Amino acid sequence: MSNFFYIALVQPLANGLVLFYKLFGNLGVAIIAFSVFLRIILNPLTKPYMESMKRMKDLAPQIEKLKAKYKGDKVKFAQAQADFYKEKKINPGAGCLPYLLQIVILIAFFNVFTRTLSPNSNTTANFNKVLYPQLQFKENETVNTKFIYLDVTMPDTFRVSYIPFALPGPILILAALIQLISSKAMMATTSLQQSVAKQTEGSMDDMQASMQKSMTYTFPLLTIFFGMSFPSGLALYWLLFSLLQIFQQPGFDSSKLFGSWTKRLGLVKSVASEHGEQKRKQK
Repeated sequence: MSNFFYIALVQPLANGLVLFYKLFGNLGVAIIAFSVFLRIILNPLTKPYMESMKRMKDLAPQIEKLKAKYKGDKVKFAQAQADFYKEKKINPGAGCLPYLLQIVILIAFFNVFTRTLSPNSNTTANFNKVLYPQLQFKENETVNTKFIYLDVTMPDTFRVSYIPFALPGPILILAALIQLISSKAMMATTSLQQSVAKQTEGSMDDMQASMQKSMTYTFPLLTIFFGMSFPSGLALYWLLFSLLQIFQQPGFDSSKLFGSWTKRLGLVKSVASEHGEQKRKQK
């Protein structure tokens, strides 16, 4: 690992995490609070991308018409698409920014956790190796790594006596589920790309659309697979960071996720009101 990566990302993240730990006194809570804080400070960088993605989604039918118009001539279509985006002041190249940021920060956090939260090691001493002098722990201090049912230094797994291998725990499963919901929120764009790809010659568009659809399901599975070997603190961070990003995605419709529960609550309230009204009449 380069010294620049360590100084620019790993060490500041470790110190930021410990700063929140000293505020809350629990490493699991500190990870949650620090994840929220990171999402807030990264929002100015990701917000323009999210707005651009929303505009691209709104303009997707016009892109579909361009693709149909230049069917079979990918060079002319590429030029027409570039001119169209330029006219609408949209920069498709900015789309990688939030995902690259997530990956870079995830790698940095992985380095933080593997350096400091190794099982059966001195967590205090490990942290002190990467902390600035002002934040270093005293030699006799113990870092509280317990959070709900977790020890954030250990993978989120559990064993059943009659199964010969470990099973993923609730945090890991929830992290994968949140990632699946995040991907599903963008499914409308993927579906549109697939319908457009069918109208054009060549296999490149079909391959790209198929890859995006497959990643919707493979990434959550990879989250579980690799998460079973990492400290659960990393899974907790990924869960919070992904959850907060869902609500920023242009394809996310909260009514679809919460609508059924809202209707159920509305029905319960309605029944309760009718029951109360009947009691008042009886009196």
